Amino acid sequence: MSSESLLQQENSQVHTEVLAANKHYAANFEAKGELSLPPARRFAILTCMDARLDPAKYAGLSEGDAHVIRNAGGRASDDAIRSLIISHKLLGTAEWFVIHHTDCGMELFTDDIIRGLLAKSLQTATVDHNGWRNVKEEGGSNEANTISFLTIKNQAQSVLDDVSRIKNHPLVPSYIPIYGYVYDVKTGNLVEVPEATKAGRAK
Repeated sequence: MSSESLLQQENSQVHTEVLAANKHYAANFEAKGELSLPPARRFAILTCMDARLDPAKYAGLSEGDAHVIRNAGGRASDDAIRSLIISHKLLGTAEWFVIHHTDCGMELFTDDIIRGLLAKSLQTATVDHNGWRNVKEEGGSNEANTISFLTIKNQAQSVLDDVSRIKNHPLVPSYIPIYGYVYDVKTGNLVEVPEATKAGRAK
């Protein structure tokens, strides 16, 4: 069986499992249907999409408590800032957290590396002691040359950079405090980046 067929089979199983889980969840939904649109605790988190991170658990959230915006690296991309602006302007959040994490995949490549891989193939790449490589090289695209992938060299610096970018955005009010943290995937602790929180303090 080809790798593509195995992937399709796996996805079919995942699809079935997700729908089954949703059926169970909906059967016990109860009062959650009465939650209001604005987040009850009036704050937002920008964090990474890494599957090891569960903001509901590490930040003590229940449904309806807060906005959680996720992308690769938890970076302050244009779209993340768009969401934060809406979060405050229309839905009333008054405090924001930028939370990156240790052992992040965004530290393992550069824009040039991923652009080179995508130029030769769109299939999932692999990595070994020699670095990243395509398993099969066909059907790539140079479209990646137009994308900034916002890779990370240093976690504390990336948190500071992102807090500063958000804080200095002309559509972000100066009175919103922005806190900077790195989540430790080995311990579950949130470790503050003091320089970032200082840069993000309310004025």
